[in-house]
Amino acid sequence: MSDQTRFTLNESDLPRHWYNINADMPVPPAPVLHPQTMEPVTPDFLSVLFPMELILQEISTERYIEIPEEVREIYKLYRPTPLVRARRLEKALGTPAHIYYKNESVSPPGSHKPNTAIPQAFYNKIEGTRAMTTETGAGQWGSALALACNFFDIDLEVYMVKVSYQQKPYRRIMMETYGAQVFASPTDRTQFGRAVLEKDPDSPGSLGIAISEAVEVAATSGGTKKYSLGSVLNHVILHQSVVGEEALKQMDLAGEYPDVVIGCVGGGSNFSGLAYPFLRQNLLDGQQTRLLAVEPTATPSLTKGVYTFDYGDTARMAPVVKMYTLGHDFVPPPIHAGGLRYHGMAPSLCALYNAGYIQAVAVQQMATFEAAVQFAKAEGIIPAPESAHAIRAAIDEALDAKEKGEKRIILFNLSGHGHFDLGAYQAYLSGQLQDYVYPEEAVQAALTTLPKVTVPT
Repeated sequence: MSDQTRFTLNESDLPRHWYNINADMPVPPAPVLHPQTMEPVTPDFLSVLFPMELILQEISTERYIEIPEEVREIYKLYRPTPLVRARRLEKALGTPAHIYYKNESVSPPGSHKPNTAIPQAFYNKIEGTRAMTTETGAGQWGSALALACNFFDIDLEVYMVKVSYQQKPYRRIMMETYGAQVFASPTDRTQFGRAVLEKDPDSPGSLGIAISEAVEVAATSGGTKKYSLGSVLNHVILHQSVVGEEALKQMDLAGEYPDVVIGCVGGGSNFSGLAYPFLRQNLLDGQQTRLLAVEPTATPSLTKGVYTFDYGDTARMAPVVKMYTLGHDFVPPPIHAGGLRYHGMAPSLCALYNAGYIQAVAVQQMATFEAAVQFAKAEGIIPAPESAHAIRAAIDEALDAKEKGEKRIILFNLSGHGHFDLGAYQAYLSGQLQDYVYPEEAVQAALTTLPKVTVPT
């Protein structure tokens, strides 16, 4: 076992339950508010967008929720995913640290996103949904939901952030191959998209804008279309917990336990999916693993944002939640990690970060690509720019352990591969990639449009 590199589970080890952080939250949840009335939302309001089973999962406080067999059968296409010890990277760094990564890039679309896309499509199908809408940043989420909707014979419209639509054409082609329609957001297909384009015909778009368009299409469809979100919400994070549950078993196979668990954060799904089962062990079993969320300096919601109530989208149609936010009107710089260009963050993650249960750090774009290339040369996998943020932090942890002469056990989530991001690598390798100064003026302007909320008792 001392020289083992890959730690794999059998299909029989595939989790039968998702873990729900709501059961063990050490801080009380803030209410979710209606975007017009600022009163707590009702199931009737949410049912315009989501099937009832997902709404029930959103508010459930059960610790474990059973995974339907129909979902588990599709999971078996790629799950359980391998845990890999990055021995070659350790050697290249000359560190005494042991570095492990959960390889979620082995799914058919190449990321962790099918973990929630499959159950979301399943629950929509059993409630009679025939068509769905969604947004996507870099295209990982759109690809995953396109695959899932194909499996369950559901039509799908994807509103893809325009800058990513232009940077990553092959993600669009993947979605279209699975049968989805893909539109560059902002579009002229929605009232809000047309309003954005009227103000700024060259708008690069943002996840907040794309969410607004997808929500508008679903909300005005007369019930014929439902909306799906790939991060932020509790039911999404619930589904992603299969990552951490598998990792706990695999770290046991490795005979080690992580001192630090790392993941990139945009909305919070891949980080929380890996970290929350380890947080449970901290809360219930006395473990002391550090949980480190890594975000871009261009969109630093946790490290620079304000912890307050804000809209989940730019058009102010989505529910108002308490989160670390840069302001719903904020349009981030066009970094290549499109999946991290979101103004806010998952409310549960924000509450835990505010209470000190989770740490966060922001890293520059150039530093993430430096780490990505170093990882690719050592381990052979070209990571997604989003995942490269976690790699950057893992390398920094390993170098810190080297400087201090510590044996540190590091676990990070390789949330996706970068095969559709080679244009970004070309820009980096040719010296054309750039860092972005934190857009403080733009953030301050966006924060002036925060909703005025009196928290209900």
